[in-house]
Amino acid sequence: MSIVVLKFGGTSLKNEESRNAAVDRIEASLNKGNKPVVIVSAIGRKGSAYATDTLIEMAKNTFSELANREKDLIMSCGEIISSVIMVQHLKKNGINAKALTGAQAGILTDENYCNSDVLNINPENILRLINENMVPVIAGFQGISENGEITTLGRGGSDTTASIIAAGISADKIEIYTDVEGLLTGDPNFIEKAKFLDKTNYTEACELAYQGAEVIHPAAAEIAMKNKIPIEVKSTFNNKEGTIIDKLGDKKKLTPITGLASREDIFYTEIKAHQGINYDNGLQIFQLLADAGISVDFINIRESVISFVINNDKRNLTEKIMNKNGFDFDIYQEYVKISIVGGGMTGQPGIMARIVNTLNEVGIKIYQTTDSHTVISCLIKEEDKIKALNALHDAFNLNTIGG
Repeated sequence: MSIVVLKFGGTSLKNEESRNAAVDRIEASLNKGNKPVVIVSAIGRKGSAYATDTLIEMAKNTFSELANREKDLIMSCGEIISSVIMVQHLKKNGINAKALTGAQAGILTDENYCNSDVLNINPENILRLINENMVPVIAGFQGISENGEITTLGRGGSDTTASIIAAGISADKIEIYTDVEGLLTGDPNFIEKAKFLDKTNYTEACELAYQGAEVIHPAAAEIAMKNKIPIEVKSTFNNKEGTIIDKLGDKKKLTPITGLASREDIFYTEIKAHQGINYDNGLQIFQLLADAGISVDFINIRESVISFVINNDKRNLTEKIMNKNGFDFDIYQEYVKISIVGGGMTGQPGIMARIVNTLNEVGIKIYQTTDSHTVISCLIKEEDKIKALNALHDAFNLNTIGG
């Protein structure tokens, strides 16, 4: 008996056709002799009646100040609705199933509302349903605290739920179903020659996700890696094999680079020296931001100017901190972060040179860079994003890998 966790995203549940396709995938898993455990996201995206953003907007339209506790309560409803609807579809097709909230599935969290961490999982209810030959359908993105408070796990939390439950029940595999056929070498909306990836490893999948690829949440890949559970990212709407994410990944690829990603949800800040703020006390900004839980990227420290990049969702808080502490600063919104990801670049000379030369040849200026063993990122103007991504995709021969 193989226990397989199947996670369906909101686009896989948005209408009758897509929900029937999800049922087909569950039924196919049963026919292979598997014991499926299903995780569901809220139905659809913003604008859909029960999407998370729609529910939040409904509450704020009544009164604009929404406390995080109540925000978690209303956000958790979308996935619960999905779980019940999916159970009804399964029953309609002769498949025994039962809906569970995150709390009923045994997910225990802290009380950091809207971005809770999972402390423990008690899989007793899930395993009981499996032993009774029923399909558990679990509302993703949520759990319960020791005090009985409903909490949510942050954006991408349904992916995280899938990996946490897979670890808790010692599942053999995780299948992430979405509206694309797997991971690609880049976003096909921007990169004309983006190619499907047959395989990749956990580290590369995590980095692609962190740098802007939205097919899988990085925390889900990290949990699966820690527990040595392979992940397959595949389409809800056909029977094609998807991208396998595991420890080894694809050792046969012809390039040290696996893929490209980009992020537009950032702003660039410069702090300037002036009377009362100099190089030494200007550096205090990093501790102030850290104390507020704000992550900083693309740091550049000079005598007259300190610059860095922060995610857009922290802009108001960042401005408040800098104003309160008397910093002279400017904020720029017209930048984008592009990242080149690949485990094969470690120890290979010339990767950065190729990036710099490629972008220079097409007339794109690089404003900042950062790098690690598996990622090199560049800060460029947003207007140059598509040109940069396509030029780098060609420069690293990414059209030669994958399927």
